[in-house]
Amino acid sequence: MALVDFMSVLHKSTSRDYLARVNDSEYPKARAAKLAKQWGYDYWDGDRRINYGGYRYLEGRWEKVARAMVDHYDLPERPRILDVGCGKGFLLFDFLKVVPDAEVYGLDISDYAIAHSKEEIRDRLVVGNATQLPWPDNYFDLVISITTLHNLHNYDLDQALQEMERVGKNNKYLCVEAYRTEEEKANLLYWQVTCEAFCTPDEWQWWFQKTGYTGDYSFIYFE
Repeated sequence: MALVDFMSVLHKSTSRDYLARVNDSEYPKARAAKLAKQWGYDYWDGDRRINYGGYRYLEGRWEKVARAMVDHYDLPERPRILDVGCGKGFLLFDFLKVVPDAEVYGLDISDYAIAHSKEEIRDRLVVGNATQLPWPDNYFDLVISITTLHNLHNYDLDQALQEMERVGKNNKYLCVEAYRTEEEKANLLYWQVTCEAFCTPDEWQWWFQKTGYTGDYSFIYFE
């Protein structure tokens, strides 16, 4: 298990006005969160003040992340790759640009995301919950989860981490939101609309040890 940063390059490319988001007159934080947690149109393609404001495929954006992972992990021929919380499948689609013979699979809680996913891989994506992955033990050569698990309550987070460990072989990676200072904690609270697990890095390490998660990880911070 190691700290491996694949995601900060994307996270830091977005500018954020934390106070404007939490104080918005039309979509104050409570309303935005209520809409976002339906995981439908508003979350993905609705107003930017709610969440993504239009989650569209951008050529090359996720390919550099996929390539960094492939360069880092020793994957076999025809690797099986799972993305837990795959959204519209953009990262999985770009994995196929880097490893054309890979078998990619994705799971997401959002019916809307799967219905509006990349058509080329839609038949490899399923609607489901991270607490119950519908695959056998040790099935995947790489299991990833990007900015997903912090959206779970503690009782579900426990099971989801165990499930990632169960279905994966040696290579696993997750990225979650965290905070190191009171300023970062406040910014996270202001910006997030779906987060349930508000943890410091040390608390995340506690979760990993408690659940037996042995994969790699990284954190994103709202500085």
